[in-house]
Amino acid sequence: MDDIVIEFFATFVIWFLYAGLLFLWIKDGKVRREAVAHAIFAGVISWIIVFLIKRFFPTVRPFVLNHKEVDVLFRPADSAFPSSHTALAFGLAVTIFFHDKKVGVWYLLAALLIGIARVLANVHYPLDIFGGAAVGSFIAVMVEKTHMFQLLVRKK
Repeated sequence: MDDIVIEFFATFVIWFLYAGLLFLWIKDGKVRREAVAHAIFAGVISWIIVFLIKRFFPTVRPFVLNHKEVDVLFRPADSAFPSSHTALAFGLAVTIFFHDKKVGVWYLLAALLIGIARVLANVHYPLDIFGGAAVGSFIAVMVEKTHMFQLLVRKK
């Protein structure tokens, strides 16, 4: 039973965060849509940065060294540091928190649980989670403070 719970949080909860964004988009007007657009943008930028870090600074995943099974749907083949799932989750969560504290707290809790589950699933080390959370959070702050998204999509 524990393995199922770990796999659920490590693999599937990220998709519930995206489904929540769809709900927020539909639920309310301009402010919610701006929050969702910022969150998606922060997630994409976080993923790109994590992809580049993994590409240029490869690290070995725990299951390769300890030869134990993983509790995720698909066994990752890329580098461990930083965690892509955690970077995406924190990019979304921090952005949503800036726009709506009540919903944002739930997103932050989910992001934290995703990170913990990725360690328990034997696909990341705690440092990988911390690195992913740092990247996602930093990008979310930058998107919010600089309004990068508006600069890119501003109509002329």
